[in-house]
Amino acid sequence: MSYILLQSPQDAVIPFQILGGEAQVCQIMLKPQEKVVARPGSMCFMSGSMEMENIYIPENEVGMWQWLFGKTITSVVLRNPGPSDGFVGIAAPSLARILPIDLAMFGGELLCQPDAFLCSVNDVKVSNTLDQRVRNVIGGIEGFLRQKLTGQGLAFILAGGSVVQKNLEVGEVITVDVSCIVAVTSSVNVQIKYNGPIRRAVFGGDNLVTAVVTGPGIVFIQSLPFHRLSQRIARAVTSPNMRENPKFFVQIAIFFFLAYVDSDESNFAVREDHKR
Repeated sequence: MSYILLQSPQDAVIPFQILGGEAQVCQIMLKPQEKVVARPGSMCFMSGSMEMENIYIPENEVGMWQWLFGKTITSVVLRNPGPSDGFVGIAAPSLARILPIDLAMFGGELLCQPDAFLCSVNDVKVSNTLDQRVRNVIGGIEGFLRQKLTGQGLAFILAGGSVVQKNLEVGEVITVDVSCIVAVTSSVNVQIKYNGPIRRAVFGGDNLVTAVVTGPGIVFIQSLPFHRLSQRIARAVTSPNMRENPKFFVQIAIFFFLAYVDSDESNFAVREDHKR
């Protein structure tokens, strides 16, 4: 398989390959002194000349609040210090496809779903668009697309299932399930729409929160968001079918019967104590 050659605005040619079908790997060729910044735990393989370092990057605008809410505040930097070319393989953390994004071709800014960023080469800055503190949570699109990529470099982002790129003309409108939006350009106007009571959306209603997207601009759409896949797996594991596992319901019935008997005996003992 041949490499894809991408020429950045700094006249640097970046060869890379997207390998695999579902859980993909991005292999990037690096010249001496070039580096890749990646999310922690994503390095799959690298050539012998490469150096890896886990560091905190101030310009990526993460801090204590992100750390308290379970976000990693460090990044992995893979650098080629040697005199010859090297390579590094960055793997998707789940069943996901890797999308190469040349930010210079998208106006230098892209708004993405949380944790979409995988790795980058050259000038790419990753920031959070939403303050994680509860009092500052808002119901706009920033509440769903919380990661912003800016700069003129090459970024790689993650998407689940099949990926569709919609190029919207001025005034063109499409409606998309919010969880299926991977990324949008800054020129796109997005309005959140609740198709029913908000309480149903909070407690897991399907397709209750949609986004009305108006052009001009570009929208990347995924067919299988990771949270949807994980929910279906969780339901299959924790909610067995009655025909396949009737013992599950018998166990529940026995549990409630024993709880009722124990409670009745406790009440009887209390009444006897009062009589005495």
